[in-house]
Amino acid sequence: MNEHLLVGIDVGCHSHQVAIAKSNGTYLKEFGISHNASGFNSLFSEITYYESTLKCPVVIGMEGFNGYARPLDQLIQQKGYTLYNINNLKLARFKELFSGPAKTDAIDARKIVEFMRIAPSFQEQRRAITEIKPGNGVNQTLKRLTRRRRQLVNEKICIQNRMQADLQSVAPGLVDLVKNVDSRWYLHFLTCRPSLRQLATMRKESLLKIKGVGKKYAAVIASWQKEVHFSTDVDLVSSMIIEDAKRILELMEAIATIEQELEPLGEQSDLAVTIGSIPGFGLISSAELAGEIDNLSRFPSEKSLALYLGMAPLDNSSGKKEG
Repeated sequence: MNEHLLVGIDVGCHSHQVAIAKSNGTYLKEFGISHNASGFNSLFSEITYYESTLKCPVVIGMEGFNGYARPLDQLIQQKGYTLYNINNLKLARFKELFSGPAKTDAIDARKIVEFMRIAPSFQEQRRAITEIKPGNGVNQTLKRLTRRRRQLVNEKICIQNRMQADLQSVAPGLVDLVKNVDSRWYLHFLTCRPSLRQLATMRKESLLKIKGVGKKYAAVIASWQKEVHFSTDVDLVSSMIIEDAKRILELMEAIATIEQELEPLGEQSDLAVTIGSIPGFGLISSAELAGEIDNLSRFPSEKSLALYLGMAPLDNSSGKKEG
């Protein structure tokens, strides 16, 4: 490669290891930095020194970006340096092929530099190293929000499954009142009293005061009350079930709030609008895809985009199309 200042950063949780080298493989400095303003300033001070001394462009490689690397990755881009994301699977394979001393963070930072030096000779270079270009502000916001929404949805599903299992074990008839235990009226019903036992003695007048419970569901509850059955440990498990039901309601509100934020943002993203025009894509799916793709210029081909999204096989040496 042409003369560059190569910087490899092994990203950690609270600190990062850095290796700085010339394009010919001559190492100039290796050091660690803390994940704070002082550490970031130390990194850029060293890079600036060697950049001004060697008079050559700076290329920085990180195994992964965002996550623990944030906001360091963003600061690197703000400085105008070229930033590459090193494919962790390809780097791991490289470490296996070119083994060295026992693994340390310092060695990993060196391996990133070595990988950057030889990657241009790889036949499938774009799978090994991907340039990270400044993203679209709206799409990055969509990414943050949709990832947060997905986390909340996953948490909600986990709690639902646990609550349904507990209900089945202590009040089998009660869990059969609905097809989905996340029905709002059902959750309001479960949480309207401090104990599940008390639900069995509620009168129609009280049931009708519960949010979402009209005459239809009041009649369903009344039928259950006639054949109510609780296990011996219902008093112990009641508080757990009620706590879970309250948490599900909280999560549903949080998810709904995010979805309200997504709607106007999706309209501001050209990519989200384009994806949303495809039959079958709604607000959430188009916002999520736009957030993950961010900037189409990151991908040199349709195949590279498909690979990033997990829509195509990593290896198709046979030349046959895989479904």
